Amino acid sequence: MPELPEVEAAARVARRAVVGRTIDRVVIGHPSIARRWSVSDRRRCHGRRIVALTRRGKSQLLHLDDGGTLVVHFRLDGDWVVDRAGDALPPFARFAIRCTDGRRLVLVDPRALSTVTHHPAAAPPTFALGPEADDPTLTATGLRARLVGRRTSIKSALLDQRILAGLGNIYAAEALWRARLDPRRPAGGLEASELARLLRGIRAALADGVAHLGRYRTGGRTVAWRVYDRAGAPCRRCRTPIATLSQGGRTTYWCPGCQR
Repeated sequence: MPELPEVEAAARVARRAVVGRTIDRVVIGHPSIARRWSVSDRRRCHGRRIVALTRRGKSQLLHLDDGGTLVVHFRLDGDWVVDRAGDALPPFARFAIRCTDGRRLVLVDPRALSTVTHHPAAAPPTFALGPEADDPTLTATGLRARLVGRRTSIKSALLDQRILAGLGNIYAAEALWRARLDPRRPAGGLEASELARLLRGIRAALADGVAHLGRYRTGGRTVAWRVYDRAGAPCRRCRTPIATLSQGGRTTYWCPGCQR
């Protein structure tokens, strides 16, 4: 599943492709997306200029010159393909924006789980999300306030988008390893010094992801994970074999030697 760095990578591709261009038409190629769109939604997009593209958590927001917004969420397998309007649509094309200059931005998704919605200026999108996980203004005190009283594990808490937006299974595990924190620790019981380490770990893990923005688009071959997907391999810090456990239905990778 794409997480914050991967979504940011995709957003940069889309930003270069369509910001400043005018929409000729939108093409909806799957019923799961079509049922979220009315005829008037499509008409409102035609002739609109895309003035900006931003990211909120794992969602991409395409801002139109009439104040409307397209919100795109990749879910598990979505990605962008940039081509020309006259080209054959790529496999698993689910949604496309065709621009008046012939440029086309295509959402491809083998599982057809991605979502695209249109929000007119009078009804802007809202998000029940916490602060961005890479927000430089977030402090250990602020994070502690969001975790107070929570008995769930810190790993599970980091996956709750209402606490922090953008983290997923991979970067949560990487951040906890960097912070030397046991993923099973109760989220509400972490000390301020531990939360400060955790914030540094989150920022370092995400910065590493952003530095290798192509990893999602190239199958993950460009990055040596510190702990994720390394079960049984020696820890890169203390050489203890990496272990796994299940938390909230997700596999957690961690080091029993230095994440105490």
